[in-house]
Amino acid sequence: MVTSAIWMRPPGTSTRWISPKTASLSGIKSITPLEMTTSKLVSGKGSLSASPSTKVRFPAASCSAPARALAEKVKEELGIGEAHWLGTSMGGALGIHLAAGPLKGRIRRLVLNDIGPKLGEAAVERIKTYAGTPAQFDRVSELEQYFRTIYKPYGWLSDEQWRRLTETSTRRTTEGKVTPHYDPKMVLQFTHYPNDYDQWDSYDAVDVPTLCLRGETSDLLLPDTAEEMRKRGPRAVVVTIPGCGHAPALNVPEQLGLVERFLNGR
Repeated sequence: MVTSAIWMRPPGTSTRWISPKTASLSGIKSITPLEMTTSKLVSGKGSLSASPSTKVRFPAASCSAPARALAEKVKEELGIGEAHWLGTSMGGALGIHLAAGPLKGRIRRLVLNDIGPKLGEAAVERIKTYAGTPAQFDRVSELEQYFRTIYKPYGWLSDEQWRRLTETSTRRTTEGKVTPHYDPKMVLQFTHYPNDYDQWDSYDAVDVPTLCLRGETSDLLLPDTAEEMRKRGPRAVVVTIPGCGHAPALNVPEQLGLVERFLNGR
């Protein structure tokens, strides 16, 4: 029985803002959170509250480059044999790539949080607009208000969660400003590799149970794509999460319960 899970969020946010108590999953003894920018991958093994400690560096490139780095980390550095994969946005896109290729046979169950083999074009343009030129502020409180605006589609977060999200997703510039903690070059992937997220071939090659969570108003994972995911490849179980867009925060019992039951085969 597989009792390990890898949880990967997209650039710009961290699993560390979700407390271990909130994110505990029955039957899963070890959760390895992964965080990524276009220049590095960090992980904190064992607990969502752990500080990231190991790194893999790679250039801004197509999915194949970070996927190779991820596969190497999972197999060699982290020593993980088999595990479930829980990926939000880019983390889910990489999960599709890995489950179909470099980690085929090692990923036992796949959870895709508001991501599929095809992206909504309007969402890609929206992400390029704000992520390519991250805002800068004088105070962390101003950055928190900015996060509350651009991440409103996450759904409900408590004031404490918004504070923790901000604290764990912030860096200071050389000019002393505070700004979101990711490499804005990540958007170059959409320019240099415009077809990188067209992954129907990889999705069709996935042969493990797959759960897809779709935000009710998501503009990234469109309804037609989610419906197609039910019919082909691993024939994902698709669940719509009310009150969310891109992407559900996975911070409340109802959402985590769906993941927990799926990973335990229930």
